[in-house]
Amino acid sequence: MHPPCPQINAIVTVARDALQAAEQAEKALRSGAELGPLHGVPFTVKDSIDTAGVLTQRGSPIFKGRVPGTDAVAVERMKRASAIVFAKTNLPEFSYSTETDNLLTGRTNNPWNLDRTSGGSSGGESAAIAAGMSPIGLGTDLAISVRGPAAHTGIVALKPTHGRIPMTGVWPRVPRRFWHVGPMARTVRDIAAAYSLLAGPDGADGYAVSPLSLDTGLGPAPDRPLRVGWLVEPGFGPVDPEVAATVRAAADALQSTGAVVEAVRIPALERDFALDVFNALHVMEMKPTFAGTTASHDEDEIFKIAKGMLDTPDTPYRDYVLAEQARERLKDGYAEYFQRYDALLTPVLPIPAHKHGVTEFVINGQTVPATYIQGATVPLNVTGLPGLSMRFGTSGDGLPIGVQVIAGRLAESTVLHLAAQLEAASPVRDLHPTL
Repeated sequence: MHPPCPQINAIVTVARDALQAAEQAEKALRSGAELGPLHGVPFTVKDSIDTAGVLTQRGSPIFKGRVPGTDAVAVERMKRASAIVFAKTNLPEFSYSTETDNLLTGRTNNPWNLDRTSGGSSGGESAAIAAGMSPIGLGTDLAISVRGPAAHTGIVALKPTHGRIPMTGVWPRVPRRFWHVGPMARTVRDIAAAYSLLAGPDGADGYAVSPLSLDTGLGPAPDRPLRVGWLVEPGFGPVDPEVAATVRAAADALQSTGAVVEAVRIPALERDFALDVFNALHVMEMKPTFAGTTASHDEDEIFKIAKGMLDTPDTPYRDYVLAEQARERLKDGYAEYFQRYDALLTPVLPIPAHKHGVTEFVINGQTVPATYIQGATVPLNVTGLPGLSMRFGTSGDGLPIGVQVIAGRLAESTVLHLAAQLEAASPVRDLHPTL
């Protein structure tokens, strides 16, 4: 592991008792005591996830100095496996942006190029893992937030089926129907190990009801060739040619493993642009939380993200209802697709990591708002489907390009199986940034 690097600014708090915990883990190892599956492994935690006795400040001066008394369930389960909380990682204000920056702990930079973003909202986590400061960590995902940062920095991240990993102890408590906790690491094997420890009901999160044993995929050793579709456009907005070529290369790699692979279209994605659906729904759901959080605080304590949300007009009631109906059509569209295919391969992001603070992109000749960075990731939050982001290519200027592996609801075994096959065939498996 590398020490925290101020030029990247991924680590915001180092756990004071981490060294003592490591010494105790070493003594247990020498004594022959029974060891957990992650015995002594240090892990990092996004700073919206509660860690007992360790600062959890949510990227905001409003929560400066906040120290929770209990761990989030995801942290508790990692600790139960004998892993050690090493540090907390940076995030946007309130964990709510596609770039990692805030008034309290500042901006995180991409270890591949400090002038580029590491993404958001789990951008500190992705940068720390990519730079070798941490082997594995916990992030959260609302529309892009573990998968996008993973693609920006060339690591692996899993957004499981909604509810698979309890959100207990993660801010915000409500609303959370689109929020997820997900593991982030440098290998698919590490992601699979963490997922096996994190998933399952906790009796407190009403969305977390499915036991880990309930998996609708074909498992790590399918008894027939998997049927995989790949899709770049339409449905996600414009996609850069280098990104499109990387998805095609990944599709070819899966075909070479014996999978049945073909180009597909999903009409529901073309009828209802998932990002528009998400925005119409989530603005109305999140504004009360932001308003309540900031109500008694000075303007200089609130960053542009919360201000922008509070200034966004309410969604008219009729449009909200229409967006709910569009969400149902999107869920039905994917359900119909997964009657015919086991998995779907798509881009994660439409472009490689971009410069900080960009407000619009020109992608394949089309100018779009910067929010379009979420075009291929947000459909899985709207529908709750599982998706994994992993690197499979490199841009002309040396930045990682990721692909997204998607399967049906509760079919994480299929996602992890195909991701492992892609990882074995990856042309960029051993590339890491040079600090």
